[in-house]
This record gives sequence, structure tokens and C-alpha cells, in this order.
Amino acid sequence: MNRRRDTLPIADYDHLPVESLEHRIRSLGPEELSTLDAYERDHGNRTAVRLILQARLDQLRSGSPPSAGASDERAARPKPPRGGSKVTPETAAEPIHPPPHGTPDQRGKPKANRA
Repeated sequence: MNRRRDTLPIADYDHLPVESLEHRIRSLGPEELSTLDAYERDHGNRTAVRLILQARLDQLRSGSPPSAGASDERAARPKPPRGGSKVTPETAAEPIHPPPHGTPDQRGKPKANRA
């Protein structure tokens, strides 16, 4: 099983996000795509991945040439999240420090008065 994984045309294929796969397979030929499809069918069998591989195979069979693709591994990394907190020190709430015993509405009782 590991030996077959080491012979795949794309390094770390198992760990690639589906979103980057479409760009990474553009440079592969029909034989390499068939190898990936067989591996995917036997291991992950992810429908989205199989559809991407089959669509690219169909493109190649209809005359599209392999292209440079995105073999850069940076393309496989997820993008950083957009946005973030809009809270600034000026807009942050004042910190609330609870009293050492009880709350402002209910005073704590000293230990000696407990029954």
C-alpha cells in the first residue's frame, strides 16, 4: 500500500485539499491521471476528486494538451482566514472584576456566620 502511494505522480496526494487538486493535475498525462483515479477509487473514493480526475481525463481525450499546472506546493496550503476581530482597545468593553465575596447585589457571608 505505501509502495503504491510513493509511486503516485503527485507528492503528498493524500494530503492535498480538493480545491488545489484541479490545478495540480493539469500537467499530468492520461496514464498518470488513470493511476491517480485508480488509487483514489481504492483508497479515499471521494466523489468530488473522482469527478475532477474524470473531467480532466475527458478533456485530454478530446484533444486538450497537458499544461504547466500549479505544481507549486504553496497552492496546496489553505488560505488564511479573511476578516478578523473588529474589536480594538478603544472599543473593547471594560474588564469586569468580581468582588472577592458575593456579588454587588448579594453580599458574601463570612465563614463564622454559616450554619
